[in-house]
Amino acid sequence: MSLELLGRIQQELSITGSAIYETVLAFAERVNRKVQVLRLHSQASNLLSQIEQVHGELGRQLATLCAKRPPFSHESTLPSDQLERLLGQAGDRIQQLKRTLLSVDSHIRELKLETIHHELLTLQQDLSLRAAAIERFPVLQGSPVIGRTLAEVALPASVRLVTVLRGPFLLQPDVALVLRVDDVLVMIGMLADLEQVAAEFAQARNAKPA
Repeated sequence: MSLELLGRIQQELSITGSAIYETVLAFAERVNRKVQVLRLHSQASNLLSQIEQVHGELGRQLATLCAKRPPFSHESTLPSDQLERLLGQAGDRIQQLKRTLLSVDSHIRELKLETIHHELLTLQQDLSLRAAAIERFPVLQGSPVIGRTLAEVALPASVRLVTVLRGPFLLQPDVALVLRVDDVLVMIGMLADLEQVAAEFAQARNAKPA
C-alpha cells in the first residue's frame, strides 16, 4: 500500500471524524436547548402555583380578620391598617412573581427561536446540496394571485407550498384559502423551479396599470 493511498485514507478518516464530531456537538446543543426549555416551563408552572398560593393565603387572612370582629358588630369594614398591610404585601409579592414569570417566558421564546433558526439553517444547507431551497414569496399589490384560492395558483412540479404567513399567523395551505395582499407564501422546491416562481412574482410586481 503506497504512502499516497495511506495519506488519502488518513485524510478521509479525519474528515469523517470531524463531521461526526460536529454532528455530535449539534445534537448536544439541541438536547441542551430542549432541556433548558423543559426546566423553564417547570419554573413557570411553579411561579403560577406560587401566585395562586399568595391569592389563597390572602383570602384566608381576610377571612380570619373577619372572624375576629365582635359578633353583632355594625362595623362593615376591616381595620384599615391591617387591610392595607395585607393587600400591600400580597400585591408586592404577586408583582415580583409576575415579573419573574415574564422573564422566564421571554427566555423560553428566545430558546425556541434559536432552535427554529438552527433547524431552518440545517434544512437550507441540506436543500442546497440537492440544488433545492426554501423561499418566501410576498403577495404584493397588483399580483394576479390576489383573490385566488390556493387551488387556482399553478406551481411547477417540484415546488410545494409549506405555509402562508398572514401577519403574525401561520396558515395551513388549504386549497380553499383565498390569498390577500401582504400574504407571504413559503415554498420549497428545486432552485430552477423556484426561480420560475420568483420571475412570475417579479412580473406581477413590475407590472404597471394600463
